[in-house]
Amino acid sequence: MKRILSLPYCESDLEGFNAGDEVILFGTLYVGRDQVHKRLKALIDSNCELPFQFEGNGIYYMGPSPAPDGYLIGAAGPTTSQRMDPFSPLLIANGLKLMVGKGPRSKEVKASVKEYKGAYLQAFGGCGALYSNAIKKVELVAFPELGPEALLRLEIEDFPTICAIDSRGNAII
Repeated sequence: MKRILSLPYCESDLEGFNAGDEVILFGTLYVGRDQVHKRLKALIDSNCELPFQFEGNGIYYMGPSPAPDGYLIGAAGPTTSQRMDPFSPLLIANGLKLMVGKGPRSKEVKASVKEYKGAYLQAFGGCGALYSNAIKKVELVAFPELGPEALLRLEIEDFPTICAIDSRGNAII
């Protein structure tokens, strides 16, 4: 089934997804990879303020690609999600219920998605140009010293994904 998800989302929005559903995203999506996740974990462990509110927001595991001259962003395809698995259960427990990436997830991440009624959306590998065209605005949020792997905020339209793990723990990967 084809679904539309406006970001930020309401918790009940994720509960309506089924593994295998096509999910088209619109709105605000954050970008963070393993180094951002490591820093977010450190902030949580230190009881420090996070650079964005997890509740209602999602994070995209995007492969970094600098923007060519005259472009908003370079290729914006997904990167392998498993690199975030050591950090994801903690982030999910702290409210980050929506993740977008590619590839399978650990049993711990799958269990956390089910426990906290989240969702993992699969983006299509090899489609960096498709995803860059869906991005309408890019803003640096935190950790500029990480260069192209810094925490970013994207404004997106018509961003295609597949629900790979739904809020009941059903998975297609």
